[in-house]
Formats: sequence, structure tokens, C-alpha cells
Amino acid sequence: MEKYWHILISSFTDYAGYLWREILYPGWGNYFYWLVGLSLFFWLLEVLLPWRRQQAPIRQDFWLDGFYMFFNFFLFSLVGFNAISNIGVEAFNDLLGLFGVENLVAFEVQSWPVWAQLLTLFVVRDFIQWNVHRLLHRSEFLWRFHKLHHSVQQMGFAAHLRFHWGETVVYRTLEYIPLAMIGFGIQDFFLVHIFATAIGHFNHSNLKLPLGPLRYIFNNPQMHIWHHAKHMPRRYGANYGISLSLWDYLFGTAYLPADGRDIELGFEDVEQYPASFMEQQWHPFKEKQAAQAQEENARTIERV
Repeated sequence: MEKYWHILISSFTDYAGYLWREILYPGWGNYFYWLVGLSLFFWLLEVLLPWRRQQAPIRQDFWLDGFYMFFNFFLFSLVGFNAISNIGVEAFNDLLGLFGVENLVAFEVQSWPVWAQLLTLFVVRDFIQWNVHRLLHRSEFLWRFHKLHHSVQQMGFAAHLRFHWGETVVYRTLEYIPLAMIGFGIQDFFLVHIFATAIGHFNHSNLKLPLGPLRYIFNNPQMHIWHHAKHMPRRYGANYGISLSLWDYLFGTAYLPADGRDIELGFEDVEQYPASFMEQQWHPFKEKQAAQAQEENARTIERV
């Protein structure tokens, strides 16, 4: 237990130091300023070349989504996720050690050219995330968390950043084992993550940039807007692609019936969804309690 306590303490102090250095020292390897720079870039494009011209540059919930950017990418790790993740990884490795497994790496990619390593990481990670995204829509429990992302009613680049911390837990947990089986370094993840973040900003932005044949490979605003449509003929939605639209075309989940510029966004009763950050964090748990109470009342009525 002493080892895990040390990991807990050092995780908090190490991440706090990392975040402090990120803020104080801009540089090419600084994720904090890459995120800020990408956000300003796409916001300026929205101001200069808006797809929905009637939508204000400072759209509905713009500042709330901006806060989600800093919370989900930095503050959530600072308040505990980084420490819990490190403890979880160490405990998992200790468990594997009981069975004589000391290394999860199944593919030695370090000998590959750098471009092949990065491409493999990007594609494998995106395919995992596409499947996790589908799961978020198909699981009633997970959908309660994912609804926060779909509560956006005016689309803009910062909508990419509005998601519940519960999603981070799900994504990172389900990504860990398959990605751990491929030997990549931290710098590889950094480069891929920057690229994926840029595509995610683009997908949610108020822009129209025709990609031609590349639209069958990369996700884009005209495709992703339909993923956020309020009214969908498919029960679990469509267009689950994170960075790549390729998976939706390959597996039959692509849906672009018309130009979606002015469609309604959200879900049924989205107008009643909590508007404040703190209420949005608690809502999935309250919704679960309400559902359990309804089920209990239904069983009581049946017994009577």
C-alpha cells in the first residue's frame, strides 16, 4: 500500500508542476498553448467564413464550452484523474505480474519508420474511439453521460470540448490495453493528439470546407452536424467517426440525407437540460436515480 500512496502523492505534485510549466513556458512541445492556438485559429475562421451566417461568433454557451476545454484537458487531471489513472495502471501491471506477464507489448513498432509508427497509432486509436463512441450511444447508462455533449444547440468549434468527465474515464480505460500492446513513446501520443484535436475542432466548427474525395476518409462539419441532429431516423444515431469518417462508410453508419446547415441540434427535451456546469456534472447521476425510482414505482404498481 505504501507504493500506491507514493504514486498518489507524486501524481498530484508531478501533474501540478507539469501544468504550471505548461502555462509559464510556451514552446513547440507545449500542449496548453497548442490547444489555445488551435482554438483561436478555428474561432477566427468561424468569424471570417461562417457556414451559418445568422449564428453569432460568440454563440450560445460559447464561454461554457471554453471552460470545458480547460476543465477536461487540464483541471480534471489535476483534481484526481491523473493520480487514479497512475494507480490503476500500476495495479493492473501488478496483477499481470501475478501471472508472470511483465510486458503487454505485442508489436515491436519502434523499428518502423516514424511516419509508420504515427500513422498506426492514429488509425488504431481512432478505430478504438469510434467503437467507444458507438457504445456511448447504445448503452443507456453511458448515454446519460454522453448526452452532455449532445446538449449543444448551436454548433461551433468549442462544442468539441463539451463532454462529461465520465467519458474520459470510459475512453481511457477501453483504450489502455490495445494501445499498451503497441510500443509508442509519449512524443508519439503528443503529435497524434494534436492532430486529432485539430480535426475535432474542425468537425464541430461553423465552417463549410468541401473535402472532395477526402470526405470519405476524414470527418468534417457537414457530416458531423448530422451526428448532433435532434431528429434522427436511426435509434442510436449515426456518423460516429472521431477523426476518420472512413469507419462509418465501411460499417454502414454514415448518414448525410441533405445539407444539414440549419437542422435542429440536441435531443428530445434538450431545452430542459441543465444549463450550468455543476448541474451538468451531477445530472447523469440524478437521471439514474430518477430512472431507478420510476422502475421501482412500476414494479410496485404491478404487484398491486
